[in-house]
Amino acid sequence: MKHSVLSILIIATFCTLSQAAEERDPANYAGLKMCRICHKKEATGNQFGKWEEGPHSKTIEVLGTDEAKAVGAKLGINNPQESPKCLKCHSTAYHFTEKIQTKKVKVEDGVVCESCHGPGKNYKSKSVMKDREAAIAKGMIHPATKSCKLCHNDTSPTWKADRYTMADGTKVGFDVKQAYEKIKHPNPEADGE
Repeated sequence: MKHSVLSILIIATFCTLSQAAEERDPANYAGLKMCRICHKKEATGNQFGKWEEGPHSKTIEVLGTDEAKAVGAKLGINNPQESPKCLKCHSTAYHFTEKIQTKKVKVEDGVVCESCHGPGKNYKSKSVMKDREAAIAKGMIHPATKSCKLCHNDTSPTWKADRYTMADGTKVGFDVKQAYEKIKHPNPEADGE
């Protein structure tokens, strides 16, 4: 009996890890142009326009600022806009690593939809996207806020442990709810992001 319970736990863990790896497989990126096709219409929330106006579309520009250069200099990085240590979070093309993982996303595009929502090759079609559960089954990460802490964490050289103030007055380095308010881009037809 103990062996069968252990076997079930091992199989369940393996399946969960396999699914997590599959939903983040860089070979499955579709690229920014594919997202833009459907997500630029005002009637469905213009998620692309909101991304363009938001901070994730400007992550490469941020690396060119004097502040980023000063942070880079402290770490021995001459040009943050070209450093894999910075680009692993500032460009989806790096897929959270220090090496380019996909050519479907240009480095200069910064942090695109698929960093948060997962590589879209398997869920990008309209027939899948019209059904959120089907899209999730095909690899869409929902809620996308599950992805935030892949980069917004204490390994970032600009991490501030007291950046956000919680309702009870405590300070934290990152709060998903507050951060989401700054970048949210709901689709009124899909009830959520």
